Parts: sequence; structure tokens; C-alpha cells
Amino acid sequence: MLMHQGMGLDAFNALSESRAVHALYECCNSVILAHALADNRPYASHDALFRRADSLLFSLSETAVDQILVAYPHVGRRPRSLKSHAEQCSVWDEDEAVMATLRTTAQDYEDKFGFGFIMCCGGQTAREVLCAVTDRLHNDTETERKVVRNELARINRTRLERMLGPEGGYQNWY
Repeated sequence: MLMHQGMGLDAFNALSESRAVHALYECCNSVILAHALADNRPYASHDALFRRADSLLFSLSETAVDQILVAYPHVGRRPRSLKSHAEQCSVWDEDEAVMATLRTTAQDYEDKFGFGFIMCCGGQTAREVLCAVTDRLHNDTETERKVVRNELARINRTRLERMLGPEGGYQNWY
């Protein structure tokens, strides 16, 4: 869960550099991205921040992306929950066989690509995530690294949207 939620763009632009970096790090799990995004303030719109975040992410080296991936828990490791993968994934009443297969398939993915499976989830079941992992196992490494950057961009955008909240933010931010 993010500490900084619904602050609005004006409050975000007014944060001290250290607080802005902290808030941004919660969103992108990267000190490099957080500092670069904080240094580029003020942003004129939510969309300007989102575009800059994407631009910076896609310009990072593979080593920097690998460092971001380390911060993400591995899918299927917590029993009966995918929240360890991404905070929006959830499992309602999945059976243990599906979860065991997901854990095994996620390990196969990590063995093949050298990093854990990443996916921006929006309430998918374990079966749906299992299908995604299985499908992506057919990718070559270069293709999968591109898919991973796109998934990281989607996760970042979701978290940045939550951090900013609606245009104008909520009234509890000063």
C-alpha cells in the first residue's frame, strides 16, 4: 500500500525534493527514476508526469531494470494470494492445484529469463495469471524484456494515479 495517496498534482509539485523522491520511489521502486522525476517538477498535468515516467523507464539500462525487478515479490509465493506479485492481483477461491501449478510455472519463468514474472494485475484470478505466465514462457528473452518494461510502465502508471488521485487531489492534503 502506498503512503502517499490522493495528494493532487499541486501538492506533489510543492513537496520537498526528499519527500517527492520518497513518494515516487513508492510508485516505481527505483531511486534513479524517483530522483529524475522529482528533478523534473513542476509537472503541468498528470499526463505530463506519466509521459515522463514512461520515457525515463524506457531509457534505463537493462541492469537498472533488473534492480527494479528485485523489488517485486515473486508471484504465487504466498498461499492463496497473488498480492505478493502486485497489490491489485487477488485470488478468491482458487484451489491448491492451480496455485501449485502457478508456483511451478513462475519458477520455470524465472529459470528461463533470470527474473521473476511481472504483470500489472487488475483482479485476475490465479488461473488467469497462470495463463499469462504460460503464454509469456513462449517469448524469447528480448521480447520478454520488452513486455516486462511495458508491464512496469503500467504498474508505475497505476501507482502514480493512486498517488496523485483525482485532478486537484483530495482536500486532506495540505
